Amino acid sequence: MDVIGVGSLPICSMVGLFSGIVMALQLGDALTKYGAESQVGTVVSITLVTQMGPVLAALLVAGRNASGMASEIGSMRVTEQIDAMRALGTDPSKKLVTPRLLATALTLPLLVIIADFIGMIGGFLIARAQLGITSSEYWTSAWQALKWADVSQGLLKPFIFGIVIALVGCSFGMRTTGGTQGVGRATTSAVVVSSLWIIILNALITQVFVKL
Repeated sequence: MDVIGVGSLPICSMVGLFSGIVMALQLGDALTKYGAESQVGTVVSITLVTQMGPVLAALLVAGRNASGMASEIGSMRVTEQIDAMRALGTDPSKKLVTPRLLATALTLPLLVIIADFIGMIGGFLIARAQLGITSSEYWTSAWQALKWADVSQGLLKPFIFGIVIALVGCSFGMRTTGGTQGVGRATTSAVVVSSLWIIILNALITQVFVKL
């Protein structure tokens, strides 16, 4: 949890901050044309909580940690350390996969919460400095726009994404063959496949919540 969660905190915070800033800049300009600049907080909060926050944080964690899991376990695989664990009566899945799976599934939602909040702060800075929106107006609209379905969606997505990231990274690591070149291939494949699954699952989960 320290390696995956705390280690990913700085980059997730930075991405959340600048995502909020960019959304406020783009949406503020568009909404001002219709005299609806006061709704910037509403749009920023909903977009961050339901879509941008979970997906961007998951993609960053996939790039950082799925590759790390695949390379670590893959290196153990090609150097026959996993075979040695089995010979000693230790279950490699319980020893290597389960801790990474639990850590990713538990820490990714927490990272998303922090990234969402920092992103809203970034949106507020732009709304206050360039659009002249008061702090109470921004935060009230941002808070009132969120419904329980939005919050549930924003927490369920990173939990599922975390499970997928860990399973994909560990799976490619456990199936690594071909020495150091195989470790490189497993690392690349883990990042690509986990990123694709994140995009696909995001669309599917969004579709379910839209129908609900």
